[in-house]
Amino acid sequence: MNVHASTDLIAVSAPQRAYGAARLSVKPVNGRTRIDRLYQEGCAKIRLPDTDDNWLEAVVINTSGGLTGGDEMRWQFDVADGCRAQVTTQACERIYRTSGGVASVATGLTAGESASLAWLPQETILFEGSALNRTLTIDLAETSRALIVEPIVFGRKAMGEDVQTCTFRDRWRISRSGNLIHAEDFRIGPDTAHMLGRPALLGGMRTMATVLLLDAGAERHLDATRKIIGAKGGASFWSGKLLARLIDGDAYSLRKRLVPLIELLNEKAGVPKVWSI
Repeated sequence: MNVHASTDLIAVSAPQRAYGAARLSVKPVNGRTRIDRLYQEGCAKIRLPDTDDNWLEAVVINTSGGLTGGDEMRWQFDVADGCRAQVTTQACERIYRTSGGVASVATGLTAGESASLAWLPQETILFEGSALNRTLTIDLAETSRALIVEPIVFGRKAMGEDVQTCTFRDRWRISRSGNLIHAEDFRIGPDTAHMLGRPALLGGMRTMATVLLLDAGAERHLDATRKIIGAKGGASFWSGKLLARLIDGDAYSLRKRLVPLIELLNEKAGVPKVWSI
């Protein structure tokens, strides 16, 4: 008996993709900020280390160890009236070379009246051939305060990594009392090296950070912010917003200025402890 094999019968399995979704809401309890609800799914985890003050600190973790094409992460953090919370990441998020598709990360933040919220993730590292679409949506009450920090690294200089091609899209939409007050759309790639070399972008640098403070009294920090940033970047204030951009040649040098800037702007909470681990 002859057995004929047919390529039509050979099943080709699709690559496994990472998916994670997590949501955390906090509420006031006896003058302190405490967990209200926590939901976790897939590779998205949230941990809540003990703190000695009234702030709640949340540490988000992607247990897949990084993202590549087709991976998807969803985060949502809701801070009730009068609460104080800051959210950070356990480590830098790594975006690896894609064999097809784009990694997707969507983050939503809300803050109630007289609440204070700080979004302080560690660096996102984009590797050669990576592709990432990211969105950040924030809804603030009239009297809430928010500090947003997003550092980006295009390859690690200390590791000899050189990013020639990658695709990165970052979209911010921030509203207060239902009205849009800040919008950003950053796109780069696929010819990343050429674009990073432009004087109007990074001028040949490989790291950048955006820092945005939304607070009626933010203007008082403008001079000190400009002093910390120095010549590699700039800062401005208008309509209750202090916006700063920092650029540098490597992640270590960027952090040397970013850490004191967070300490200045993040009230008494300072820099999350995991940043120094």
